[in-house]
Parts: sequence; structure tokens; C-alpha cells
Amino acid sequence: MNDNRIRLQKFLSEAGICSRRKAEEYIVLGKVKVNGKPANLGDKVDPYRDKVLFCNKKVYIKDQKTYIMLNKPRGFVTTLSDELGRKNVAELIKDVGTRLFPVGRLDKDSEGLLLMTNDGEFANKLTHPKSHVSKVYRVTVAEKTTEDMLVKLCGGIEIDGRKTLPCEVNVIEVKPDRTVLQFRIFEGRNRQIRKMCEAVGLTVKRLKRTEIAGVKLGMLKLGDWRPLNEKEMRHLTSVSQKGEQNK
Repeated sequence: MNDNRIRLQKFLSEAGICSRRKAEEYIVLGKVKVNGKPANLGDKVDPYRDKVLFCNKKVYIKDQKTYIMLNKPRGFVTTLSDELGRKNVAELIKDVGTRLFPVGRLDKDSEGLLLMTNDGEFANKLTHPKSHVSKVYRVTVAEKTTEDMLVKLCGGIEIDGRKTLPCEVNVIEVKPDRTVLQFRIFEGRNRQIRKMCEAVGLTVKRLKRTEIAGVKLGMLKLGDWRPLNEKEMRHLTSVSQKGEQNK
């Protein structure tokens, strides 16, 4: 079982009672009880199991925000439930301990980096069409590419009556039976890369997202998840704030 305990003064601070320093004063003055007993400096509490009283009133911690990355396998839909009974990403993160939802989409036949959170404001800022957050994909196609194909892909392809934004497309590897491309796009329309490739005569055999806004999938195993670290969160927060200014 995971140890979810945090220092009592941090708990009181996150619950909005007071600052951590002030919380220490209240603990010393005997104004805080844990599970019916007077608290002491240095005590730790489990926010979801222990009963904390401040001046004889129960303290509730605010909902904790959670941010993770998942390496989504093919065959899973990016929803929390599916009326057709298909496998969904919620099945892969049961051990997170809280309900999360996907930030954006990754279709059933695609794999790779998927961000998930319970922070709606954060998700909305990252996925808003005007944010133009960059996303990198490793795309394997069955055919060899031509210079003309690459120029068209980079310049924008008309999909459903609307042209895609300019993007970056580079050839990574060429084999007799396949070509591997790297796409960097700045929008997130439904099945966008597959439709772009189809428009220039390319057949997608495999599509993997490897990066979102500079945050990389790295060596995370297929089907596994991990929390975003502080550096990644600072970067994503900065990107989302810039997107907010562009709205």
C-alpha cells in the first residue's frame, strides 16, 4: 500500500486553513487534533484516512490535482467508458487512485503519449484550438515519399473543407517496404495525420505520438503510466499560459 501521509502543517496549508508556519503555531497551542488526540509537531497524516480537527471543526483537504503521462497501446479508445465495449484508457490507470480524463485525443489505432489529469482548466488551456500546442508523431507509411508529397504535407492539406496549419515533416528512415516520417503539428483535429497522409497517397501502417509541447514520452513502457515531474509541469504550465494569451 502506498504511503500517502504528508506533514500535518502541509495538510492544513493545502486545506486553506493557514500558512505552514502558522499551522506550526496552532499545533503547539493545541488547537489541532488528529484522530481525537492532540497533534504534535512532526506528525504526519493521510489526507483520505485520518480525521483532523482544527478548533474542533473537521478539516477537509481540497481535491488534489493529478497529472500523468500514459504510453497508450493500440486498440484502446481514449475515453473513460465505451458503449461498444471496447478497451479504454481508464483500464490502464486503475492504480492511480483517482479519476482522471484524457487531455486531447489519440485514436484507437494509434499509440504513444497521452496526458491525463483531473484539472479541467489545465486541460482546456492545452487543447484549445488557439493554443497551437506542438505535438510530435513517428509515422510509418507503406509507400516511399516524394518531395512533392512532403511539400504538400508541410504547406497544409484541406480536410473536411478546411486547410490544416503548416507543419514540419521529415523523413527519418527509408526501407524497401516502408518509410518512417516525423510529423510536428500545431493543432489536434480528428485523425488529422491519417487524413493528411491519405490525401497525398500515403497509407499509414503505424502512428505513435512521442511528444507534446516539449514533454517527451521517453522510455516509458507501452501500457505504463507515470506522474509528470516538476520540470515537465512548469513547462506545460508555461505553454498553456501562452495559449491563454492567444485566445
